[in-house]
Amino acid sequence: MIYAYAKLTVTNPSALDEYRPLAGPALARHGGKVEQASGEPVPLDGAPDLPNVAAILSFPDRAHAEAWINDPDLADVHALRRGAGRSDIVLLG
Repeated sequence: MIYAYAKLTVTNPSALDEYRPLAGPALARHGGKVEQASGEPVPLDGAPDLPNVAAILSFPDRAHAEAWINDPDLADVHALRRGAGRSDIVLLG
C-alpha cells in the first residue's frame, strides 16, 4: 500500500462540484481510494499554508498511483480538479 497527500486551494467552486462525483470512480479505476478527507484541515505544528481541501489517498502501489495520474481517459477529470484551484498531490513513498 502506498499513500498520497492531496491538497486543493479552491478558487472555482463550480469546477470542484463537478469533480467530486467523478473523483471516487476515477481513483477506483486504478485501485485507489480516499482514506480521509477534510474541508477544514487543522495545523498541528508550525504555520503551514492550509488548503481548503486536504485528503489522504491510497493505492496498491506506486505503479497504480502513476497509472491513475497518467491515464489519458481521466484527463478531463484531472482537468476539473486542476481547474478548481491550486491542486498539489504528493506521493508518500
